[in-house]
Amino acid sequence: MSQQPLAYRMRPSNIEEIIGQTHLVAEGKTLNRMIKAERLASMILFGPPGTGKTSMATALAKSLKIPHKTLNAVTDKKRIWKSPWKKRKCTVN
Repeated sequence: MSQQPLAYRMRPSNIEEIIGQTHLVAEGKTLNRMIKAERLASMILFGPPGTGKTSMATALAKSLKIPHKTLNAVTDKKRIWKSPWKKRKCTVN
């Protein structure tokens, strides 16, 4: 049995599995068009806890097969600064 919490196991694995947010993910809408074009724009997902921001970001990354890392600003702060990600160089196409 998986050690991950139920919320992580039930998270959508692609953009089609997202329930709600039709103004963003429905056919012809912003995020749906970005995925079809295989080109994401920079965005900020804002809202109260539990509204699906991380789920949306994870589904976007998985839909485009983009590597992603989920971080928690409160609990991961110390770990982030010690990780090899800090040393990675980012490139913009």
